[in-house]
Amino acid sequence: MTCELCDLKVPTVYRDDKLSVIIVDDAAYPGFCRVIWNDHVKEMSDLSQEDRLAINEAVYQVELALVGVMKPFKVNLASLGNMVPHLHWHLIPRYEDDAQFPSPVWAPAVRTTDEQVLAARRALLPQLAADIARRFEERA
Repeated sequence: MTCELCDLKVPTVYRDDKLSVIIVDDAAYPGFCRVIWNDHVKEMSDLSQEDRLAINEAVYQVELALVGVMKPFKVNLASLGNMVPHLHWHLIPRYEDDAQFPSPVWAPAVRTTDEQVLAARRALLPQLAADIARRFEERA
């Protein structure tokens, strides 16, 4: 069985020997990020205490960047892994005008977000990428 996260084929904002950070190409949710553990493990409980602290710190740093740059109403954090059983976290900036709000992003849409609003949020993605990279470089 192949694992799409073991064989990551998308550009990363940050990568080291333990984890990777990507900005997901999601037109409806600009700023949607993932923190992905590089080794193929299924659960947080598969990690040593040091590694659990490392991935939690990474999620925290990405959340800080999302809040600072994207200015969402809320940031949703999720670690599901039902479809891809490889440890990763979703960090999703949420807005009261997004298509599924207040439900999870995987729920049916209840509205359409104005394209100009989405374009303005997409315009922030280079700044978001730079802020995430800066945060991790400062910690290295």
